[in-house]
Amino acid sequence: MSSKILVTGGLGFIGSHTVVALQEQGYEVVIIDNLSNSSIDVLGGITKITQKTPIFENLDLRNKNQVKEFFEKYPDIEGVIHFAASKAVGESVENPLLYYENNLASLIYLLQELQVKENAYFIFSSSCTVYGQADSLPITENAPVKKAESPYGNTKQIGEEIITDTAKINKNFKAISLRYFNPIGAHPSAEIGELPIGTPQNLIPFITQTAIGKRKELSVFGDDYPTPDGTCIRDYIHVMDLAKAHVVALERLQQNKEKSNFEVFNLGTGKGSSVLEVINSFERSTGEKLPYKIVGRREGDIVAAYADTQKANEELGWKTEKHLDEALKSAWEWQKEVVKREEEEN
Repeated sequence: MSSKILVTGGLGFIGSHTVVALQEQGYEVVIIDNLSNSSIDVLGGITKITQKTPIFENLDLRNKNQVKEFFEKYPDIEGVIHFAASKAVGESVENPLLYYENNLASLIYLLQELQVKENAYFIFSSSCTVYGQADSLPITENAPVKKAESPYGNTKQIGEEIITDTAKINKNFKAISLRYFNPIGAHPSAEIGELPIGTPQNLIPFITQTAIGKRKELSVFGDDYPTPDGTCIRDYIHVMDLAKAHVVALERLQQNKEKSNFEVFNLGTGKGSSVLEVINSFERSTGEKLPYKIVGRREGDIVAAYADTQKANEELGWKTEKHLDEALKSAWEWQKEVVKREEEEN
């Protein structure tokens, strides 16, 4: 008997790859997505890869009644992997109330429904933004959570606090928060990948869109940071490795292997790469030349962040398998597929 797992935001970038990983492990998946930052076409991509179509419900998690009705319709949901959230740092600064409503109300309504279940497993999509500019590198799970630089970062911190308080009073409720570093890449089939709407907020879609001619050149924000080549350093993790970590985390809770009913794990490669190193890796792995220029620093950017992965490696028994070149090559193959589809539609 396969477990039925709800994946919120399951048509988004990380959500869709996790749905694939779950289905490949024999889970039955129900997706909730309101399509505010995703496309229904992704459902077709998931089906093509796995030969299985997940159940899909288009509803808004900010609507308490809709959430309640969903759990009445699917009383056999065993666990929830919660991706559905707005995630653009800049937009959150401009529209904080939207972020607090979207990222916190949805979380609260889900937890209220899980509270009444005999056993409930909850995997929370968190972020290394909770650490801010860490005091020391690599960043362990014990690093202090710093005052958030943005309303987006604050919603991740508050989200974890809400889960902590819920776990304290309900011993049947079990949760894991996964703090991602920088997810990149795409499924090797190029059927699904990162689909930013409008101007990309992240480095890799900007790189691939520049390489394919959608954008004139890439802006590198600052080359005067205290790093070996002066550009910011991040820990870039292949989305397929990240997706597998969610399945492993879920299995940990199902098999009662957790040490407490709310645990936190960093998910990264443990290696930092600078912006210029990423550009070099992209050019090397794809054979494409990338036009870029150095511009001034961007407000809110931290100098460096990369994960200490020891806890995830040892306790989850998970570690990354794919390297930067592979991730960038898959992102490029996906970008070419996106352009091909756009041309076919026109």
